Amino acid sequence: MKISVSPPPYPGAPVVVLIAGLGGSASYWLAQSAALEQRYQLVCYDQRGTGQNAGALPAGYTLRHMAGELTQALNEAGLTRYAVVGHALGALVGLQMALDRPDAVRALVCVNGWLSLHPHTRRCFQVRERLLDAGGPAAWVEAQPLFLYPASWMAANAPRLEAEETLGLVHFQGRENLLRRLAALKEADFSLLAARIRCPVQVICAADDLLVPACCSDALHTALPDSRKTVMTQGGHACNVTEPETFNALLLSGLGSLLPGHEAVL
Repeated sequence: MKISVSPPPYPGAPVVVLIAGLGGSASYWLAQSAALEQRYQLVCYDQRGTGQNAGALPAGYTLRHMAGELTQALNEAGLTRYAVVGHALGALVGLQMALDRPDAVRALVCVNGWLSLHPHTRRCFQVRERLLDAGGPAAWVEAQPLFLYPASWMAANAPRLEAEETLGLVHFQGRENLLRRLAALKEADFSLLAARIRCPVQVICAADDLLVPACCSDALHTALPDSRKTVMTQGGHACNVTEPETFNALLLSGLGSLLPGHEAVL
């Protein structure tokens, strides 16, 4: 699997792995990359079955597969210790990596993540699947902003949404791949496993997230032995996209506390 590894900004800079959500695209983190690459060596990638790692996913594809193939790619790149920043599905992949490779994952940032799928989130995905069945990829892509962004932000960014819709259709990951990745997301359950995660965790959520209620981050924070939680008052599910300045400040502060000592090198 192909991954993109930035040059370290200084010798010994901590490695930070960025994992997107169900869309799977490395470009999801564009608003964070410029702020992070001055302090960290960044790893971005298109998830298997999407973008530069396109190809049919196998039946029975699971979250453990997602975590394992990323860990293998990092090992092949010579990266054996890193922090992980994951959004939604990406947060679940990070949790799985922290369980499977506690020696490798130094710290974890979970953005709008969860322990197990909330009934409201399941309902949202059921609606989206029906749209996919009835209207194909176009219907899925057209509906996606409703679950990602606040209404006021969408109204103020109509041209951007039109461009995103065009790109979303061009780079659509395929119905079968999408449904297999979605099934893996639905089946993931860390309710009985979170207590085993020993790395420090920063939990970030948005109070107005339509897709994943903020109470999911409350439960995640409570279940993790070493975690801290920050709630953004607005921003929606994709709060790192809609409120990048606020989010980036929280992320940099969080990583600074999760990875103490490296700031002195700057």
